[in-house]
Amino acid sequence: MRTLHIGLRVSDVTRSVAFYTAIGYEVLGEVAQTEIGALTMLKLPDDEFVALELVHDRSGGPIEPAGMSHLVIQVDDVHTTVAQLKAQGAHAEEPGSPDRSADFWTAWAVDPDGYRVEFVQWPAGHPAGMTRSDLTPS
Repeated sequence: MRTLHIGLRVSDVTRSVAFYTAIGYEVLGEVAQTEIGALTMLKLPDDEFVALELVHDRSGGPIEPAGMSHLVIQVDDVHTTVAQLKAQGAHAEEPGSPDRSADFWTAWAVDPDGYRVEFVQWPAGHPAGMTRSDLTPS
């Protein structure tokens, strides 16, 4: 079992695509209309499959991002990611190191629809995702 992708309701698909492509996502394709709206599918360069689905109403109606706390994206260099977002005019906080080390960094940004996005730069040699050892206080 694994998570296939996350679907986010967005109010302006052009702004949202610009935000997510600035951090490295690629548009894989679109589905013009479904029961839940038009869909824009994105993936990360090293992924084979869709990881993020932007759901939007072509009529431009308001959306309410409800029920989701945040999206977490692993990046190679969190400082570069934050710089790219700021260059685009997006709100992104400066990176910080949760364990005060020189090689584990996180940063937060807010996408055009108000969703909180956390960026994680793991230390060299760390597994690609969170493990039980990450949940144990040092």
